[in-house]
Amino acid sequence: MTRLRSCAATARQARLRSSTFALRATADKSSFGEAGSARSRVRLGIRTACLAGAAQLRRRALTTTAAVMICGGTSVLACPMCFGAQETSIVDGTKLGVLVLLAITLAVQGGFVGFFLYLRKRAKRIADVELDTEWSELQGASRTS
Repeated sequence: MTRLRSCAATARQARLRSSTFALRATADKSSFGEAGSARSRVRLGIRTACLAGAAQLRRRALTTTAAVMICGGTSVLACPMCFGAQETSIVDGTKLGVLVLLAITLAVQGGFVGFFLYLRKRAKRIADVELDTEWSELQGASRTS
């Protein structure tokens, strides 16, 4: 997080410098092309600095992960309750909790599906009633004329 803040602060400072430099360049040369190229060079420098910081952060994270995986062994990959535990009441309770959460999720999703199916059926029924009333009005109008 601090790296991102420092990168943003560096970008802000470089933007200020580039705008000041661009103003000086336009005052000296009175051509916008050179000022634009100076600004683009500064922006390129900011991008390069941010990308280098991100690459360094990725490299550090990968090195740390590799060191933990190599030195830690398999005990790093599991929590202390599950690693090497037999079928205890804690494991059974955890499994039951997962199943209950899945059941609640599926019940809520099933409720949404049922509600939308009900809306579709209701819309179809209303459309059929409107079609029947329109048809009967048309037939009644043809008989009277």
